[in-house]
Amino acid sequence: MTKPGTLRIANPIYDAAFKYLLDDNRIARLFLSTLIGEKIEELTFRPTEHRMDVGHRSVTVFRMDFCARIRTPGGEEKLVIIEIQKAKFAADIMRFRKYLGRQYASKENTYQAGGRQRAMPILSIYFLGHSLEHTEEPVIRVVRQYTDAAGGRIKEEAREEFIESLTHDSLVVQIPHLNHRHRSDIECLLGIFDQSQKDPADAHTLSVREEDYPEKFQGVIRRLIMATSEPQVRETMEVEDDFLEDLEDMERLVADQEALLAEKSAAISEKDAVIGEKDAVIGEKDAVIGEKDAVIGEKDAVIGEKDAVIERAVRCLVESGLSEEEARARISPSTGRN
Repeated sequence: MTKPGTLRIANPIYDAAFKYLLDDNRIARLFLSTLIGEKIEELTFRPTEHRMDVGHRSVTVFRMDFCARIRTPGGEEKLVIIEIQKAKFAADIMRFRKYLGRQYASKENTYQAGGRQRAMPILSIYFLGHSLEHTEEPVIRVVRQYTDAAGGRIKEEAREEFIESLTHDSLVVQIPHLNHRHRSDIECLLGIFDQSQKDPADAHTLSVREEDYPEKFQGVIRRLIMATSEPQVRETMEVEDDFLEDLEDMERLVADQEALLAEKSAAISEKDAVIGEKDAVIGEKDAVIGEKDAVIGEKDAVIGEKDAVIERAVRCLVESGLSEEEARARISPSTGRN
């Protein structure tokens, strides 16, 4: 239910609502020019369709991993990549990297200038429905700087095509930290994403105060009000909810499986440690038995030598004229004591 003095708008954190907002080219130019801090002369979107199977339904929705080709008044063309991520998933970063890599590699992202084909500089914009680890700033600009080896700044006019084509700036919006911050035009505009204004009974809508937005942003508010009455937008937002829930279930399942594998791995490691200790005990026992066998062997060798000495003594006595019996009788008292 809408509170008195507030307007009910579609929640643009949903891809369907955000796409509806930017389907109006005038609104889209205002929105992006405010974000990037540059006037946009021309704007062309290339949204990407993704067909998703949710339950028994197969529905085509627009994911916001799409790009906008813009041209500034100076004639420069750029590629703006927009990503909206409502929830945090383990594979997010790799998915963003793969998409970014495809945009760098695409021949579509070039333009003619000076009689030849040039690569368009890229600007990536990420709307995150979760917080980063080390900062709570709602809007973070990642801006490249040209410096020399001594740390000195190189003039902005010295931008090189080689560098501009192979590196890019970024804008990161932490939606959880917007919280009614209107310190600048960009924070004021991004107030339409502030989830603290979400309708408790309907996550697909927000309640905003019209006076919080200057006249130049009233078109944005009106466009999102219109989106609330569009059945296709509402239906697609419901599909997004189902799809996100499926992804979260899958993420939990993967996490549970990883935890189970970790437990099994720990159990195997403990078992291996016990077997290793047992093998060590057996090895020590074998070593003791080996030492005992060596002592017995030495004793047998001594006995053998003693018997040989007795036999030589008996032969000597026999050769001196004694009988063998007398010789052994004469030797036996000494040998018997040994």
